[in-house]
Amino acid sequence: MEAIVQLEDVAKDYGQGDLTVHALRGVDLSIQKGDLAAVAGPSGSGKTTLLNVIGGLDTPSAGRVWVDGKEVTQMSRSKLSKLRLNRIGFVFQAYNLIPVLTAYENAEYVLMLQGMPAKERREKVMDLLKQVGLEGMDKRFPRELSGGQQQRVAIARAIAAQPALVLADEPTANVDSKTAAALLDLMVRLNEERQATFLFSTHDQNVMKRSKRLILLKDGMIDHNGKPENIEH
Repeated sequence: MEAIVQLEDVAKDYGQGDLTVHALRGVDLSIQKGDLAAVAGPSGSGKTTLLNVIGGLDTPSAGRVWVDGKEVTQMSRSKLSKLRLNRIGFVFQAYNLIPVLTAYENAEYVLMLQGMPAKERREKVMDLLKQVGLEGMDKRFPRELSGGQQQRVAIARAIAAQPALVLADEPTANVDSKTAAALLDLMVRLNEERQATFLFSTHDQNVMKRSKRLILLKDGMIDHNGKPENIEH
C-alpha cells in the first residue's frame, strides 16, 4: 500500500521552560492510501495537534512529516498553501463555513481557487451536494442550515478537489447522535466509493468502531495503532 502520510519522530512543544507542554513526543506514523483511520485519546493527548501538524497548520518542534510524497516540514509557506489547496481537505469541528456564501458557494470555493472553469465547477458541485444529501439546498446560507447540514457542506468542500487526504477534526462532535451516525455513514461511503483517505480525531465510540484503523494517543505518544476490535474502548 502507498503511504499518503508519513511521520518520523515528530515532536511538538508549546511554551518554554517550566511551562513547556509536550503535545507530541516522538511520534512515528504511516497512513495508507484509502485508509479510514481514527485518532482517539483523552483531552490533551495531542489529537488536534497531530492533525494540524499533518495538515501543515502547525510546525513540529522536531521530526519530519511527508504528505502525498512531499516533505511538509521542508516546504516554504507558499508551497505549503498550494499543497493544502490541492491535496488536503479539511473538515473542522465548528464547520468553518463562510457565512456570506451559500452552500453551493462554500462547496465550490476550493475549485474556484484552483481555477476550474465555471461550467465544470457547477456540474461537480451540484453532484457533490446531491451525494452528501443536500440536493435542493444549494442556495441556502449556513445560518439557514442545521449543524448536520453545515457539516455535510464542509465534507462536500473537503472532497471537492479529490484531495489525497481528508483531515476531520471531531467531525461528529457538535451534532446529535442520529446526525452523527448519518455523517459517519456518508464518510464511510465516500471512503469506499471514492477511495477518499480519511484521518479523524474523535471522542466518538462509533467513529472508532467503524474506522479501519484506530490510533490511540496518550500524553502525546502512540499507545495503540491497529484494528479497532483489537482493543477495548
